[in-house]
Amino acid sequence: MMRALLLVSTLAASLIAGGAWMEYQDFLSEPVTLDQESLVLDIKQGTSLSGLSEELTRLGLVERPYLFMALAYHEGKAASIKAGEYKLSSGIRPPELLALVTSDKVVQHAFTLVEGWTYRRLFAAVAKDERLENLLGDNPSAQAVMTRLGHPEEHPEGRFLPETYHFSKGASDLDILRRAYETMEQVLQEEWAQRDEGLPLESPYEALILASIVEKETGLAAERPTIAGVFIRRLDRGMKLQADPTVIYGLGERFDGNITRAHLRQDTPYNTYVHTGLPPTPIALPGRAAIQGVLHPQAGDSLFFVAKGDGSHSHHFSATLAEHNRAVRRYQLRKR
Repeated sequence: MMRALLLVSTLAASLIAGGAWMEYQDFLSEPVTLDQESLVLDIKQGTSLSGLSEELTRLGLVERPYLFMALAYHEGKAASIKAGEYKLSSGIRPPELLALVTSDKVVQHAFTLVEGWTYRRLFAAVAKDERLENLLGDNPSAQAVMTRLGHPEEHPEGRFLPETYHFSKGASDLDILRRAYETMEQVLQEEWAQRDEGLPLESPYEALILASIVEKETGLAAERPTIAGVFIRRLDRGMKLQADPTVIYGLGERFDGNITRAHLRQDTPYNTYVHTGLPPTPIALPGRAAIQGVLHPQAGDSLFFVAKGDGSHSHHFSATLAEHNRAVRRYQLRKR
């Protein structure tokens, strides 16, 4: 192997110093052959300079692989080829190509975790993403995932921050989940440290639970602090939260898309029409804005709200039950 490397190195020197100088100069200035505006070059882990040169030739990108090898030796980058996906643009020349494949400028993919998803939907999404290495299987259990993340005693709901996560080839489903978990931990601690005084919340986890309810109740981003204010005041007064999304979460697969009075009376740990206070865990994955809304709720006297149902995703807020009942008749019952 060492003799082969020495031979190529010697060849590179002779090409540059000898009669092939003009050929080498022409090679440096000629654009790499692309049949399209751009191309993604996938370099496998462990690919050597000779292996890359052969692949470039096979793809029709470089006609004289020995000249590319000579360039790499001349630049001192023969052993610096890095695995990954690289986007080649039309007009790129061999020195720029060499600089690219020895850099960290690999193609970045994006995975978006959406506010309001449940952990089950998140786990299914990462399992189905073919760009990610699947280490968890197609249908991992909650406990299996949390154990792999190092938190076997934690319920996964609400623990992953909705955000867009960028990754390069070789990243796994576990990598994305770990980043989302750690980012949520960081955001939750940061926001908890800046919370308003006097909130009826005893821990960051309680804030996370309430934020998940706010996330599911809010169709209009600007209303998050207003809806959070309603729930904070209800907690302060010992009133039941009476949040439909908690009922739906408690029903699980039994919910068919139509919430009924019988559902509101059904006793599950998550039914906030039956139980006072917060449910035992979050009911969804809340975004940072929902957490901020809970920790900085809008002041006011409203204790009720109802969706207007007019396509605006906004709500009517009421301070009294009588006013709320009138709003329900106006926006909901009359519509039906």
